[in-house]
Amino acid sequence: MKLLMLQREYPLRFLLYLEWILLGIVAISEFFPRSPFGQLPRSPVLNLVGLGVFVLLGLRLPSRPIAKVLYTAFELGLLLLLTTAGGIRLFTLLYVVLIVRNCLIFDGHYRSAVAAIAVGICISFQAQRFRSLELFRALVFVDRGGFLLLSFAVMFGLIVIFLQALVNAVLAERRSREELAIANTRLRQYALRIEDQATLQERNRIARDIHDSLGHSLTAFNLHLEAALRLFQTDPDEAKALLVEAKQIGSTALQDVRQSVAALRSDPLQGRSLDQAIATLIEAFRRSTNITPSYQMTADNPIPGDIQITVYRIVQEALTNICKYAAATAVDITIQTNSDRLQVTVQDNGKGFDPNQTTTGFGLQGMQERTAAIAGSFELMTAPQQGCKIHA
Repeated sequence: MKLLMLQREYPLRFLLYLEWILLGIVAISEFFPRSPFGQLPRSPVLNLVGLGVFVLLGLRLPSRPIAKVLYTAFELGLLLLLTTAGGIRLFTLLYVVLIVRNCLIFDGHYRSAVAAIAVGICISFQAQRFRSLELFRALVFVDRGGFLLLSFAVMFGLIVIFLQALVNAVLAERRSREELAIANTRLRQYALRIEDQATLQERNRIARDIHDSLGHSLTAFNLHLEAALRLFQTDPDEAKALLVEAKQIGSTALQDVRQSVAALRSDPLQGRSLDQAIATLIEAFRRSTNITPSYQMTADNPIPGDIQITVYRIVQEALTNICKYAAATAVDITIQTNSDRLQVTVQDNGKGFDPNQTTTGFGLQGMQERTAAIAGSFELMTAPQQGCKIHA
């Protein structure tokens, strides 16, 4: 990930400020006139120029793997130059800055490897400085050089470990915040999608209700009118009864349309039991087609209200399709429950159709959607001249 330290929010801004403070201290130390390491070659101009380059390197951290390797190698080379040719003072602070940058560039084993290399180089050069110091102050530091170097190595190692742990903790916390922000954004998106999906499902439900109720009513209405026209001359009383019933069907259809347009959830059972509601459908079907369906209902357990409505709509749509298309002479309706399952079967001996060549109509689609909405299965078995069987 590319990190632009000045052009974007620095992931660890306080470390950026700490880096500038440390580099400022190193730069100021170059103006001190005396040094305990007097015999070492020094080039203050080279050191200040090198510090400027080192600061500029911190303004942009690399993002690609090869760039990270080259960047780190160049930084190490620059620090080696300043330490050997320039004799820069307080060079340990430069390696601290390098290790901090390394924590922001690399992850895992690569971060530890670069930190180990930097610590090794720093301790090695510090040992050379101590030997130079012993040449000038041999009387003071007799037999203490090894202890002094060991103390420095332990202290510097602890500082590096602390810095890495600190940077790791803050980076982990920052990643957690970013992941939380992403998760919140996704949750908002999912909520909007769910809301849209709920709206779409509600529209589909209203469309199914319009189709199921209005489609069935208009089909029955049309069949009643046809039957009344046929019986108008031979049986006027029966024709009149059919017309009266057709008027009632038309009124019911108009009421269903108003309810669906208003997006009201109507109860097609209207307080009746499922058995009574289906018996009403069968009677209306008989009066329209002169066919009395065979009906059997076996319910060992109570059927929930939403499932009752689904069963009613499936039977209603199946009878409507038989009226419209099947030209059947026999219809069988079976509803049975066993343990936790409920099965609905509507079968006719009509002309059937080829399901591979016939586009699924909205009625069949509505039955499939209603069945899926209650985690059920829907199966259509039909073939030309072999009737049709709906099993849900």
